[in-house]
Amino acid sequence: MAQPVVQVDAFTDRPFKGNPAAVCVLSQPRDDQWMQQVAQEMNLSETAFVQRAADGFDLRWFTPTMEVDLCGHATLASAHALWEAGYLAPDAQARFHTRSGQLTATRNGDIIELNLPAMPVREVAPPAGLAEALEVVPEYVGANSFDVLVVVATEEEVRALRPDYGLLRALPVRGVIVTSRATTQGHDFVSRYFAPAVGIDEDPVTGSAHCALGPFWQERLGQDSFVAYQASARGGRLVVRVAGDRVILGGHAVTVFRGELVEALA
Repeated sequence: MAQPVVQVDAFTDRPFKGNPAAVCVLSQPRDDQWMQQVAQEMNLSETAFVQRAADGFDLRWFTPTMEVDLCGHATLASAHALWEAGYLAPDAQARFHTRSGQLTATRNGDIIELNLPAMPVREVAPPAGLAEALEVVPEYVGANSFDVLVVVATEEEVRALRPDYGLLRALPVRGVIVTSRATTQGHDFVSRYFAPAVGIDEDPVTGSAHCALGPFWQERLGQDSFVAYQASARGGRLVVRVAGDRVILGGHAVTVFRGELVEALA
């Protein structure tokens, strides 16, 4: 039997913007090798695999090269796909069991709100090669268990980055977040995210990075809610709210295509 797959652009209300994720709602269990091969075939920053569980859904995320512990945009895409296909009632909460604990998604008008764990950073010495890879002078460098966070002086610096991906790949971290205060009207801060070590040179819009960015800018700006913009080529807008040890991320999602995996199931 063929396996349905949908591609959803997350953190955008327009096709071909935001961050694309493939979503497979599984009708039967699949092994890790099969999921990794499908993710490689889809060749997106993440492919999500969803399977109904006793109290919600099991959810796993794979890049083209490896499984990851947390992915915001593919979680948003998964929730959107479940509502759209009728697996969930329009007013039902999506509950996901993941490697990062239970995550939820709720509809709030036309926005989907994700409840994710906060991942605050602590200040660290810059890893060797970081400044050279980014070709910037950091104002601050922090880290959590996933990523390094680099603060630069201006939004223009964030947008102009042309990093050396080979040097970034050598750093002992999942990825590098670069951020600054926003000067573009309507946004509080901007960022970009680079993760060549896990097969993603630049991720278009990164929900999990905002689990660090929210608490960081909360401390810097003295506010709990933000409008954030990830300034990749595709670009994406997120509404960020810090609530204790959780971060609520709000965004739109758009289905771009629906298809079936056929030969992969042989």
